[in-house]
Amino acid sequence: MGSAIRLETVLAGGLWSVHADPNQLENVILNLGVNARDAMAEGGRLTIETQNAHLDERYAARHMGVPAGQYVLIAISDTGEGMPPEVVAKAFDPFFTTKAVGKGTGLGLSQVYGFVKQSGGHVKIYSEVGEGTTVKIYLPRFIGAAEDEVVTDVSDLPLGEEQEVVLVVDDEPAVRQFSCDALVELGYRVLEADGAVRALAMLEAQPEVSLLFTDIVMPETNGRKLADAARVLRPDLKVLYTTGYTRNAVVHNGVLDPGVELIGKPFTIEQLAAKVRQVLDS
Repeated sequence: MGSAIRLETVLAGGLWSVHADPNQLENVILNLGVNARDAMAEGGRLTIETQNAHLDERYAARHMGVPAGQYVLIAISDTGEGMPPEVVAKAFDPFFTTKAVGKGTGLGLSQVYGFVKQSGGHVKIYSEVGEGTTVKIYLPRFIGAAEDEVVTDVSDLPLGEEQEVVLVVDDEPAVRQFSCDALVELGYRVLEADGAVRALAMLEAQPEVSLLFTDIVMPETNGRKLADAARVLRPDLKVLYTTGYTRNAVVHNGVLDPGVELIGKPFTIEQLAAKVRQVLDS
């Protein structure tokens, strides 16, 4: 990795088993580590994290070919230069590379994609220019004999009340819509904004907002700066952050302070219900 790169691991206990080729998995992690190193020409932090995860029916419906269920998540994060959306969209294409001639084949991420699909899994890239990149690999939990998936009845979840108003802020329309739909289903009244300027105007016009639910990494003004400005207007405002990056990455990069309320993407409606209720009741 080189002396300018700090390597950090955050490995959860009690991880589920997966059914995958260990040698290929090792190569995938090494491949992603090398990509991360190359994106940090001036040095930085490379973080490898593991945890158990659940992708629900709503997530599966928005990602063709991804079965809902239990997965083991492996996340590789860097503090490098990041990628714009048009590069992220092509990142898994064979022979696509942003590296100089002779520096890369463009096969690295396509091989990662092939391994993950061969293993029945899912891979997702979160990246913003100037902020860094997180690659999340989801490998299906291996439990032997098939078990029926438990479908949660929304009425069994901690619900909101109509007078509790949540302002959802996210620059990605599809993600914002999913959050809004889930919160409405949970009984909250929901307002939405695509960025900080619109969100602050709505907070001034809507003093009944109980909770600001904001993405962290957004163009122009990030979620942290938005929350700081919002609390100048409303010192008592509750704030819940969300991000595709891992908690460890955003805290260590100085974007957020330790101990803030954060829910990672993708989240299930059960996780959202519990977290929103926890923040509002705190």
